[in-house]
Amino acid sequence: MGQISLWQILLVAAIVVLVFGSKRLPDTARSLGKSLRILKSETAALRSDGNETAQNGSAGDTTAHNTAEPQPQPAPRTIQAAPGDVSSARPVDEPRNNSQG
Repeated sequence: MGQISLWQILLVAAIVVLVFGSKRLPDTARSLGKSLRILKSETAALRSDGNETAQNGSAGDTTAHNTAEPQPQPAPRTIQAAPGDVSSARPVDEPRNNSQG
């Protein structure tokens, strides 16, 4: 009980082939792979953003005394559909802290 046997795996594979068809399976697998790569890159970006804000918050006191060095401007961020897919990449406008009025 609770173990998956070989015939059960073959039965599930046969049902998948019948439902999707043999021509659509490679495309479906390719799109699933792209989706997983996008998800992985986005979670990595969220983690790195979280680490940068934590480091900036803890190092805030040390940089306040050292104002002689100019702070580098961050590069504009770009959203990509998948790694290596430059045709759908587009720049992101981030809000600026400009007060009006």
